Amino acid sequence: MRVLVTGHLGYVGTVLTPLLTAAGHAVTGLDTDFFRACGFGPQPPAPAGVIKDVRDVEPADLDGFDAVIHLAGLCNDPLGDLDPDITMAINHQAAVRLAEIARERGVPRFVAASSCSVYGAAGEDWLDEDAGFNPVTAYAESKLRMERDIGALADDRFTPVFLRAATVYGVSPRIRFDLVINNLTAWAHATGVVLLKSDGAAWRPVLHVEDMARAFVAALEAPAERVHNRAFNVGASIDNYRVRELAEAVRAGVPGARLEQVDAPLHDRRSYRVNCDRIAATLPGARPRWRPADGIRELAEAFAALAPTSEEFEGVRYQRLAHLRHLRASGALDATLRWR
Repeated sequence: MRVLVTGHLGYVGTVLTPLLTAAGHAVTGLDTDFFRACGFGPQPPAPAGVIKDVRDVEPADLDGFDAVIHLAGLCNDPLGDLDPDITMAINHQAAVRLAEIARERGVPRFVAASSCSVYGAAGEDWLDEDAGFNPVTAYAESKLRMERDIGALADDRFTPVFLRAATVYGVSPRIRFDLVINNLTAWAHATGVVLLKSDGAAWRPVLHVEDMARAFVAALEAPAERVHNRAFNVGASIDNYRVRELAEAVRAGVPGARLEQVDAPLHDRRSYRVNCDRIAATLPGARPRWRPADGIRELAEAFAALAPTSEEFEGVRYQRLAHLRHLRASGALDATLRWR
């Protein structure tokens, strides 16, 4: 297929595009490239593409494609709170407009990145795709609205699919250290301390970045009748953990590390345990191959080779929110997060 991947230069996109190419698809990218200065290790060749804000997509940008994989957006809950109006403009309104254009231009498949954050403060219950929503951040609300409004466009010529990803971890050419396993492992390697900044009681499903990318390939290639206008929790039901269990796994996976817990105000009310049986039954090719212990080992080996400092992984290079604040403060981005 000819596939347009928005956000192809991001954390997931730089892992996904080589998988698509290896599967025989012709990939074109579209990305605003906010994080061009945030590479981690050798950078692979990028596919053909354009540097463009997803808010500025034109109808001609969608001509000739068989599918869109939509990753572009403000990528997590703290970043979404930077400016909730901009979060809605990018993650909701621009995504819906992109889907409308794709439908009008005859693109039959639209695979959109959503998030398990839509479940929000859910407590102890197991949550399948039909569970109630309780979003507690602008990011989560934007994803929920995106699903609702793009889903309304579905017809016999246009198949939207929504992948609600668990919390991602693992090595990528555009790695993020604002994700729980990545951050805990980076602290452990750089300082010998697994730094737990909460009581660790919240539940999180976790998913390796490569497994997330393979889920997009599976959703792209599946027969339309199996995925038409459906949402999928992406991950494995077995990989739901309390944050303190993840911290213990990192301590065990980084030789010599010790666990320290600091008292900090609890700003994050998210807690959710997700059931991933639907994707396992519907898209066997999306079944995760990585377990957290393997991902922690992979991260530790990458950190040993590249030696990021605590100032780097807690600073503007690898923290998405800090980086965008830096670009805006320096004048590189305007108040609406567009390049000047």
